[in-house]
Amino acid sequence: MIVCVGFAIFVAMEEIRIDCAHQSEEELQRAAALAQLVFRLNHTMPLTEEYDRLVREVFPHQGDDCRISTPVTVIRAHEVKMGHRVIIMPGSLMMAAGGITIDDDVQIAANVQLISNNHDLDNRSVITCRPVHICRRAWIGAGATILPGVTVGENSVVGAGSVVTRDVPPDTIVAGNPARIIRKIENK
Repeated sequence: MIVCVGFAIFVAMEEIRIDCAHQSEEELQRAAALAQLVFRLNHTMPLTEEYDRLVREVFPHQGDDCRISTPVTVIRAHEVKMGHRVIIMPGSLMMAAGGITIDDDVQIAANVQLISNNHDLDNRSVITCRPVHICRRAWIGAGATILPGVTVGENSVVGAGSVVTRDVPPDTIVAGNPARIIRKIENK
């Protein structure tokens, strides 16, 4: 089933499971290198060539004219894909083991959490992963949390502080915990 058209098309997929207790040496080294790179980014003067270079190193899969503000926390940044003109304000958390796709012209306010993985209830060292997809022109309000497997539809708005547990249809405003439809957006 295709869930969104935009920068990427996701086909509904099975859950991926990763056993964190049995990661390869390469995976552990990659995680350590990313943690150090994110630390450097978070402690670099914004609007400098060094800052721009570090943003590109942390997020290698991004389009043109993206603006990512620090501090940022990201796990498995190589699983984050961004389109063009994406804006991410300070305090974002991206748990990207399941994959995170952010399409063109998305705005993500401060302290938003995009979480594509969770722990298995029986074996807590195993994480269960499903992709998060934020479709074109969506706006995610401050402090919102988007949970694993959720697609936020094109031109939709997620209210501040919301916890999104289900897909958001295109042209829709949702808010609350759990997020519920507030109203449709009338396109003129």
